[in-house]
Amino acid sequence: MRKYGTCFFEQYAQIALATLLGEEFDCLENKDRPDLQSADGHTLGIEVTRAMDESKKAEDELLLDMAGVTACRRDRAALEEILQSGYAFGLEESGVIGIKEMLYWKMALPMQRILESKVAKVGNGFYGHFDKMGLFVFSKDDLEEVDAIKTMNYIIGLQKYQLNRYNRLYLADVNDLFVCNLDDGLQATSRLSRYPISQAQRTYFYHQALSRQE
Repeated sequence: MRKYGTCFFEQYAQIALATLLGEEFDCLENKDRPDLQSADGHTLGIEVTRAMDESKKAEDELLLDMAGVTACRRDRAALEEILQSGYAFGLEESGVIGIKEMLYWKMALPMQRILESKVAKVGNGFYGHFDKMGLFVFSKDDLEEVDAIKTMNYIIGLQKYQLNRYNRLYLADVNDLFVCNLDDGLQATSRLSRYPISQAQRTYFYHQALSRQE
């Protein structure tokens, strides 16, 4: 497993995409630069990352939210599963972090900074060249549609004059997946789709991603 538990999240992203958006994402392979790739190495690439709300004291909150530390109102079975697996994302709405994922979130950059970094990298060819390129961003904080629109518009502005660009933004918290079409020539109202994630679905994503760690 890669450090900071990144494989769990990359596989969680692939499972969520395949389940919510369809067969185009079924055969994505977990690689590097970018993290998810079509088997042929050029049709579809998706970079997976994580971001924090800059207004929060994220590091202090995260350290207090480690699994088994924060007071909880969840059932004991779920807490035991988090303690054994080391991962909480997908079982819990918020307020607890599995020990294996703690550094993953602790090292997350604020949203604006991570977007700037990832857009610059796709622009300079760091991830290679794919027919379609996506950016999947995990957020520990709950997101609203206005957050997704703001993020989408920021990326569109950043990469406006780049030859190599992201075609899609996938912005995910534990309850929703926002899919943003970044291609040119679209009306703003047609760019964003929201896919709610049910409790059953997120538990499925969690267990499937966890099983691939073994």
